[in-house]
Amino acid sequence: MRWPGRTRPAVDVARGERLLASAERTDGAGAVGGTRDALYLPERVAWEQVATAEWDRDEEVLRVVVLAEFGSPQPTHDIGLHDPDRLLQLVRERVSASFVVQRFVEVAGGRGARILARRPPAGGEIRWLVEYDDGLDPAAPGVAAVVEPAVAATRAEIAAG
Repeated sequence: MRWPGRTRPAVDVARGERLLASAERTDGAGAVGGTRDALYLPERVAWEQVATAEWDRDEEVLRVVVLAEFGSPQPTHDIGLHDPDRLLQLVRERVSASFVVQRFVEVAGGRGARILARRPPAGGEIRWLVEYDDGLDPAAPGVAAVVEPAVAATRAEIAAG
C-alpha cells in the first residue's frame, strides 16, 4: 500500500533486479537503494562485498566500507540519508545473510586474523577472505603457520556441511 503523496526515491538498478528499499541522500544527489543482490550507492556493490555498514544516528550518515584486496585501501562511502529505516533494515539483513562463517584465530598477543566465508545472499559461490589485525604480516612464517591450517580446517568444515 502506498500513502498518498509518498513516492519511493528513484534508484537505477540492474536489469532483472527490483528495488526493495531506498532513501534520499541529504546532499540532494539522488538516493541510495538496495535489491536482493546489491546496494546501490549509486555504484552497485554486491552485498558480499560490503565489509561493514554502520549508521551514525547523531549525524544521520550511513558509512559503507567495501572489501578490497589485501594491501589496498578499502573504499569508504559516508552518505547522509533522509528517512533510512527500511533501507537500514535491508542493509542489516542482506549483509548478515552473506556470511557463511566468521571465525577468529589468535596468532600472538591477542592479535590474529578473522576467517570469513561470504556468499551472495541469493546463493552462489563462496568467497573466502582473511582479515589480519594491524601489525600482523600475513607472509610472516609464524602467522602463516597458524592461519593457513585454520583456513583449511574451516573450509573442510563448511564443505562437510
